[in-house]
Amino acid sequence: MNYSAFTSLALKLIGVVFVLSSMLDYLTILIPPNLASQSWKIGAVAGIVDRGVVPLVGMAFVMVGYLIDGLATANNAPLKKPGSKFNLKLPVYILSAFLGLLFLLAVPFHLSNLNSAKTDALARIEQGAGQGAEQIQQFLTQVDTLSKNPGRLNEQVQRLNQVIESGQAQGRQLNAQQLETLRQQRQQLQGLRDLAKNPEDYKKRTDELKNQLETQLRERSKQAESQATTQALKQSLRIGLSSLMLAIVYSVIGWIGLKSEITSPKGPKMPARPKVKR
Repeated sequence: MNYSAFTSLALKLIGVVFVLSSMLDYLTILIPPNLASQSWKIGAVAGIVDRGVVPLVGMAFVMVGYLIDGLATANNAPLKKPGSKFNLKLPVYILSAFLGLLFLLAVPFHLSNLNSAKTDALARIEQGAGQGAEQIQQFLTQVDTLSKNPGRLNEQVQRLNQVIESGQAQGRQLNAQQLETLRQQRQQLQGLRDLAKNPEDYKKRTDELKNQLETQLRERSKQAESQATTQALKQSLRIGLSSLMLAIVYSVIGWIGLKSEITSPKGPKMPARPKVKR
């Protein structure tokens, strides 16, 4: 085997390994399927698109291998006898056309899943905002009740101190955000305890506290909504555009390749004999 034959064979083998390994990756992503989960469908499409270049690289290796074969044949140095070699081009073109269709269909499928996920996230944020408003009202009602009983107000402050020091509430571990909220409540209760002796100042302070808590709740809700919308937009642009570009490339390769295979004459072409002038 000469150098051209070895190079051609090595490139084809490398290309086949790239394609087969990418197909194996796709199977690992899709198995086991969980079509009822929006996050699984989004992650599956993103994983497939992120690995979409790997089969393309493998196909390029195979095509370069056949290009070397063609150049060697053109130089009157055939690598193998005609008809004795297995043609990988046709399976590559068929796979390319299939992947082009797959990535094209992945665009609307992924955008639909992202839109559903964003809608669900916004609904959860809205629900959380409603619960937060109820908690604010309950907290203010509790504070108003405690202000009429300084002894209970002191007990509430002490209870908050114990919860903050232990880092647990009702047997559950509190995260950093929850602990910070409890510290703010403790500070507010301590201030209200001092203001409870003056009804006018106390009423003014509770109104300010209500406005402050409601403003913080609205800001957190807007921030969460903006984050969910931005994340969905980034995902749709990154995965959607990447999948569309891959669909175009694979479709062009598959269409041109299959067309050339169908229209090409069977069997090797014999060079025409030059005409000799008499």
